[in-house]
Amino acid sequence: MTDGRSETFYKSLLPMDATANIFDTRHYARAPDSWFVAVSDIKGSTAAVAEGRHSDVNFAAAAMIAALTNFCGSLPYQFGGDGAAVLIPPEYELEARRILARVRRFVRRELRLELRVGIIPVSTLHTMSLDVQVGRYEPSPGNAYAVFLGGGIEACELAIKQRGHPELFRQSIVEEQEDDGDPPNLEGLSCRWTPLKSTRGRMVSLVVRCADHREIHDALCRLVGFESLKAASLDILKTKWPPKGLIREARARHGKGFLWLWIIRVGLETLFAVFVFRFKLRMGAFDAERYRREIAENAVDFARSDDVLAMTFDCPTDRLEVMRSYLEERSARGELHYGLHESDHAVMTCLVASVTENQHVHFVDGGDGGYTKAATALKAQLQASN
Repeated sequence: MTDGRSETFYKSLLPMDATANIFDTRHYARAPDSWFVAVSDIKGSTAAVAEGRHSDVNFAAAAMIAALTNFCGSLPYQFGGDGAAVLIPPEYELEARRILARVRRFVRRELRLELRVGIIPVSTLHTMSLDVQVGRYEPSPGNAYAVFLGGGIEACELAIKQRGHPELFRQSIVEEQEDDGDPPNLEGLSCRWTPLKSTRGRMVSLVVRCADHREIHDALCRLVGFESLKAASLDILKTKWPPKGLIREARARHGKGFLWLWIIRVGLETLFAVFVFRFKLRMGAFDAERYRREIAENAVDFARSDDVLAMTFDCPTDRLEVMRSYLEERSARGELHYGLHESDHAVMTCLVASVTENQHVHFVDGGDGGYTKAATALKAQLQASN
């Protein structure tokens, strides 16, 4: 039974077309009680990153988003590097449970990672005074990405790790028998672009826990010397063949077919794509240069969930210490906690619904562990302060 807002809730939210707008609470609305929060987390992601499997971790985190949106259409979702959060309308709950179980099996079998998944009623969170406020960031029409406030999302993420409230863990469980054996539909999920090399100095992944996200974001922009904190830009979007994610994409798409056939197919597709982008071709409704501009526009290099703000951005080398000093001073005064990781590149995982109608979103994470390592540093700082 829906509550009358199921089909229109997310679409009715006033879209935010600039990162600065995500700090305006007027753009947020309370999630309907009848909806569900689906969350995922990769167990042992820190160890996997240390083994050089950062791209596998990102791909596994994005797989839940791809499978759910391929079935349900537009949903509020957020990518967190080694996990994700998605809001599910009530009419899709049963199928969403099956999809979560399928994705868990796919990640275990094809990527050799353990994906924890869970789904919790929003009504349960609300009765526990855990709110779920949703905002709709939409850098271009039709490419929406969710931001969350209220404490509910973080509580769900803790629940599937068996931390936090025991009742939330009990309600979150997706049983193994809910997996019907069918492969998840991961069409459109890929990692075909080369790492995004920093042109300013270093790619920074920053995870901050504080009360005033706007103040921190604005201060960082001033310190870094740019109006916005971005990782992707046109001049660093490059392709090569074969892409590192070729076999990973073939594993995601082969379903019950022969993997070697899909390796050949994806190999040919990516080879053709390299040719098209290298020579900036136009083919019918597809324009290679327009598509590259859309990637830079639709790249999502931040996440806002409850008290945590995560960002990946290209930072000038001479501003790194200034930024660190500022964060350290605020941390010493107890005004915030943070974790920071830097690399010479960022990585991008893509979710493409249509290459001709500007329906594609690109999840950016810092290289060599990005959000995972920054979150680990944040956790250590929080423990040291207690």
